[in-house]
Amino acid sequence: MKYTKLGNSDLNVSRICMGCMGFGDAGSGQHSWTLDEEHSKEIIRQGLDLGVNFYDTAIAYQGGTSEQYVGRALRDLAKREDVVVATKFLPRTQEEIDNGISGQQHVESMIDASLRNLGMDYVDLYIYHMWDWNTPLYEVMDGLNRIVKAGKARYIGISNCYAWQIAKANALAKQEGFAEFVSIQGHYNLIFREEEREMVPYCREENIALTPYSALASGRLSRKPGDGDTKRAQQDQFAKFKYDATAEQDNVIIGRVAELSEKHGVSMTEVSLAWLLTKVTAPVVGATKPHHMEGAVKALDLVLSDDELNYLEEPYVPHPLAGVMAQNRRP
Repeated sequence: MKYTKLGNSDLNVSRICMGCMGFGDAGSGQHSWTLDEEHSKEIIRQGLDLGVNFYDTAIAYQGGTSEQYVGRALRDLAKREDVVVATKFLPRTQEEIDNGISGQQHVESMIDASLRNLGMDYVDLYIYHMWDWNTPLYEVMDGLNRIVKAGKARYIGISNCYAWQIAKANALAKQEGFAEFVSIQGHYNLIFREEEREMVPYCREENIALTPYSALASGRLSRKPGDGDTKRAQQDQFAKFKYDATAEQDNVIIGRVAELSEKHGVSMTEVSLAWLLTKVTAPVVGATKPHHMEGAVKALDLVLSDDELNYLEEPYVPHPLAGVMAQNRRP
């Protein structure tokens, strides 16, 4: 395993982050294909054995049961100081707004709920899951600063935002003496590269860590089109919403990934992640089978030539925003 600093923090993280959205009670959330606790723990055990020390979950994943599974597994299998745990919080609900719950109160209640789920005293990275247009930015940043000062979170990150949004938030934090975002978790992979317009150069300039999700495009970059008719491929409607409309043009790139995987005698996962690892700090890679983590970690040893990197990038054409970012606009 290789390790690096997470942006402007002192967190030493593995270059592969295990994404834990696939863990949790399948009856408690938006996904029907998630792993039960026993199998989730085995994947986490394997990640630890491979040197993965960075684990990402969220209170939104399967009604909080992902946090519960991750927390119990890590307590059983690792020392708290040896792992970096990230979780995320949701915007205020309409009910909270109607009841006069401030942004600061919301952030505190969210972190307290996550800490209960995880069975931990603190998280290493607390992530603003999606931009809350109905809550003043000052309240969110003040609330996050308060939990950092209280020791409930060591650092803060943000997900699903525009470069101008993180720049605005960190400028406010700097002005007020608040904690600043040290990482961004956006949607970025070989077949969705819109982050390269502004977010990637901004983060490079400010030393903000890029920890993208959907690193393998929900499995599309790990197999040839039509191969591996997995439960997730059949049932993940959110992934279909993100990728099906651009499948024809994306399949050109996926074909080149397959070509290079055959040339190097490695998996498509290794090629796709080897490319992404040249761009980012630590991709968030979901795993629901043992070979998923094995392939992700092996990608660290694959070095693609400049010509090969260009060959993978050349067919890309701009994509419309999809998923959470498609809804990131003032209501």
